[in-house]
Amino acid sequence: MPKFLLIGLCEPPDASAQAAFDEWFVGQHIEDTARCPNFIRGSVYRLSGAHLDGETVSDYLSVYEVEADSCEEAERVLNEWQKDPDAWEGRRHHWATAKKHGGLPLAIKGSGWYELIAAYDGPGAER
Repeated sequence: MPKFLLIGLCEPPDASAQAAFDEWFVGQHIEDTARCPNFIRGSVYRLSGAHLDGETVSDYLSVYEVEADSCEEAERVLNEWQKDPDAWEGRRHHWATAKKHGGLPLAIKGSGWYELIAAYDGPGAER
């Protein structure tokens, strides 16, 4: 089965929303999304520094590893999953947290599905 990454470039909409972002996005949304069928893992990273002269467009990067026949299928399953209030025991709390903060406390700078075409293990993979 093909493997995909769903990449999200998200951050708080402004400095005053950092605590809400940390609670909802970092503390709940990554886990909520990672529990979707066909999802293998969900992770979030905070920018620590630029690489070479490249532009850094977001302070946070979310990465979801997914197995699906196509990115369209993965997107369909994810959309159905996210609409279901009883998808898992933490869903209603996740939605209540967003409501408490007046909506989703994040700005999306970009996102997309990426299909795995090659992977190589480095020396650290043996640990």
